[in-house]
Amino acid sequence: MLLVGWTTARAQVVTTQPYFFRDNTPVTITYDATKGNAALANFTGPVYIWTGVVTNLSTSNTNWRYVKSPSFNQPDPAALMTRSATNPNLYTITFTPRTFYNVPAAEQILRLGMLFKDAAGNTVGRGDGGSDIFVDVFQGGYAARFTNPASGSIQFVTAGTTVGATANASESSLMELIVNKMFGTSGYGITTISYSTKLTQPGRNVFRLYANSGTNRVNDSVVFIVPPAVNTAALPAGTKDGVTYLSSTSVRLKLTAPGKQFVYVLGEFNNWQPGQAYYMNRTPDGNDWWVDITGLTPGREYAYQFLVDGQLRIADPYTEKILSPTDDQYIPATTYPNLKPYPTGQTTGNVSVLQTNQPSFNWQVTNFQRPKRNDLVIYELLLRDFVPQHDYKTLRDTLSYLQRLGINAIELLPFNEFEGNESWGYNPSFYFAPDKYYGTKDDLKRFIDECHRRGIAVIMDMVLNHSCGQSPLVQLYFDNATGKPAANNPWYNVDAKHPYNVCYDFNHESAFTKTFTKNVMSYWLQEYKIDGYRFDLAGGFSQVVKTDDASYAAYDQSRINIWKEYYDHLRSVDASAYPILEIFSDNAETLALTDYGLMTWGNMNYNYNQATMGYADGWDFSGGYYRARGLRQPNLITYMESHDEERLTFKNLAYGNGSGSYSVKERNTALVRDEMAAAFFFTVPGPKMVWQFGELGYDFSINSCPDGSISNDCRTANKPIRWDYQQEPARKQLYEVYRSLMWLKINEPVFENTSATYTQQLVNAGKTIHLSDPSLSVTVIGNFDVVPTSVNPGFQQAGTWYNYLTGATRTVTDPNAPITLQPGEYAVYTSRRITRPGVLATKSAQRNAFRLSAAPNPADATATLRYELATAAPVSVTVTNLLGATVRTLPATSRQNSGAHELSLPTADLANGVYLVRLSAGATQQTTRVLVRH
Repeated sequence: MLLVGWTTARAQVVTTQPYFFRDNTPVTITYDATKGNAALANFTGPVYIWTGVVTNLSTSNTNWRYVKSPSFNQPDPAALMTRSATNPNLYTITFTPRTFYNVPAAEQILRLGMLFKDAAGNTVGRGDGGSDIFVDVFQGGYAARFTNPASGSIQFVTAGTTVGATANASESSLMELIVNKMFGTSGYGITTISYSTKLTQPGRNVFRLYANSGTNRVNDSVVFIVPPAVNTAALPAGTKDGVTYLSSTSVRLKLTAPGKQFVYVLGEFNNWQPGQAYYMNRTPDGNDWWVDITGLTPGREYAYQFLVDGQLRIADPYTEKILSPTDDQYIPATTYPNLKPYPTGQTTGNVSVLQTNQPSFNWQVTNFQRPKRNDLVIYELLLRDFVPQHDYKTLRDTLSYLQRLGINAIELLPFNEFEGNESWGYNPSFYFAPDKYYGTKDDLKRFIDECHRRGIAVIMDMVLNHSCGQSPLVQLYFDNATGKPAANNPWYNVDAKHPYNVCYDFNHESAFTKTFTKNVMSYWLQEYKIDGYRFDLAGGFSQVVKTDDASYAAYDQSRINIWKEYYDHLRSVDASAYPILEIFSDNAETLALTDYGLMTWGNMNYNYNQATMGYADGWDFSGGYYRARGLRQPNLITYMESHDEERLTFKNLAYGNGSGSYSVKERNTALVRDEMAAAFFFTVPGPKMVWQFGELGYDFSINSCPDGSISNDCRTANKPIRWDYQQEPARKQLYEVYRSLMWLKINEPVFENTSATYTQQLVNAGKTIHLSDPSLSVTVIGNFDVVPTSVNPGFQQAGTWYNYLTGATRTVTDPNAPITLQPGEYAVYTSRRITRPGVLATKSAQRNAFRLSAAPNPADATATLRYELATAAPVSVTVTNLLGATVRTLPATSRQNSGAHELSLPTADLANGVYLVRLSAGATQQTTRVLVRH
């Protein structure tokens, strides 16, 4: 016998006695732990009610006040439930609302809100769909309604089932029950009435209540539906998963749900009522359901859901837009104008949206050429923490900053619909819908189009290791008693196969999961022109059980096979799309994947940060070079920072080493060491990635809390957005170093390492990198210690070398003559002069173009300023500290001719530290730095 209920009311998770209770009279709450989300079903420990009231002063009809308990994770003796002696899943508690919650007499109690929990708050019983449970407080007057099943509910039963209904009135009444317009039963001077009957005919069977107190009359109804036989029909050709648009007035809906008994479509086109015209056909294999919907208004958005087996309402897993009953109200109209309202009172849970005659997006860039993999410099960012408006429109306006920085790809943290509004996005629920908290789908497309116009690729962080509880695929087959996917779920494992999983683990050996995953991959490439994916937790794509770091990283041929299959699919859709895996596996597995063409993440955060902090333990970052890991292809994307790693500058300032007056904890010193790390990062062949604001020395911890404290609980919390960093000279200097090194990497073929010779010595304090090809040789030297050190530069040949970042020249007679480097001192030398981006202004009568560099002269405590003038001009010099305070000026010279010049800058009376030297020639200025150490 099938007997399932569907209602927007209490769903019998909670019942009250009496049904119509006032705020000043006792009421008994009975909780059935097997209903709702059933997290406490068969629980043996004490159960507490976590409860509050909704009053006339609440901000919404779900806003609790006067919550009964000091803390959610602490037990409140007054909130302890009594377990039934005959049914261990029934719990009761009796109280008088006004005194129990201590609500002031002048405040009106409208509803009781409640959840049920264990003593520690770890196991929580909720209503259907995981929602809060609410019970209305009777406000007086006259009322009568069905109470079992609940008023307005629809029950689905099999033919031949005997069903009954009970109604209650708030005072003695004449009560009558009618079934399908036929008399059932009646009574006079009663407050309760019940009736039962056997149902045999398919379709709707309506129980109606007529109640009359003598002065008031009330009608109510409940519906029992006997589903008709399911029609078996092959899926019409051309049918897509989700919505297939047939015409401006019709669509075909398809849902994959093997083993289910029947499915209706509910929506605004049928007033959310199950009807024969919306009863879905089942395919012969029993896997898919489909139905055609006609009579739609062209261009109108329609909200809809699937009602599965008469009990479960889910949104379309393939929907391109959802409406949320909890999140949408907090999305500003400036972010998402004219957002369709949620159909409050018509249904529950997330709903899908379809729309015929959608206007097509007019792409401006149709021939975008993606950057070569070797040249990739990816900027990873979280939109929420990058621009205050957290929307694509503002991010598009910020592209000039990123383009000037020189990156050629942007990787956005997950932006398909995730749970809640503010999130990193790694809790996905809908895979084909952009999250509305960031803007409209057309805003996203305009952002991508503008990136492509500027030569910037867009990479989508995609989470296909797991889904969270709002996913329709999770909900379709879920075991409420265990709180896990059911064993027959076609897409998910009951238990995760690896220890890093969150939410619910996909089974990538399942044909259903493979089809879904491939559809997701195809969709964003085709619909949004995404340039590739960074696949989160790619190491979890295996059914081999992994219990710890070692087993997770161990060679796994099944995982290799899965990723090869997915990559083959990607190439069949878009051959040049970037396939980036977050996988930290055995080198042999990484070799197999990268040889096949897949790209992998290379986490070098610890090593680079040890070096910037000045600690010899762990400061070898040789592994940033793919060949040092035994890989044959430059498909290793290395990074010093990512969303998952601590920020370099924060650790420099918090934990940096020091010696004497030299301290990495001093801010300007910390930033200079970040520059040095960048010099040894961007010059290593292979694709690179930087995390947002790393180019400005972002110094808030990954675990920073909004109140300024630091806690692991705040890891994914909002972080300060510090565009003001651009106004600080030392941070601006770091930005310029990043910018110059990115430009060098992308524009000089030697860094692609196809025909170049590359060597590195990154073990000791004095580190070196050498690159050579027929057109250019590069030597990078730096001292990561906190005391001076001598380094053999190993220049590739004698002759003139050019300090790329300062413009200074160095005459080399002995390529191996040791160079003593001060702590934090570094240089990037090139065998031919290469102009940094933006250093030389356009030569004209109005602007003077020149290059400025400085070299210290310890012997007489001066610094030598070297510069070149394009046209004759007077020259003046100003020296400031890194806080912007002027400490020295040199009088303006008389008009100097064009060409090379030198000036001496006295430094004997300057304290140790870094100074900014600004040279002005006419209307043009250039700035360089001088490190003073006596």
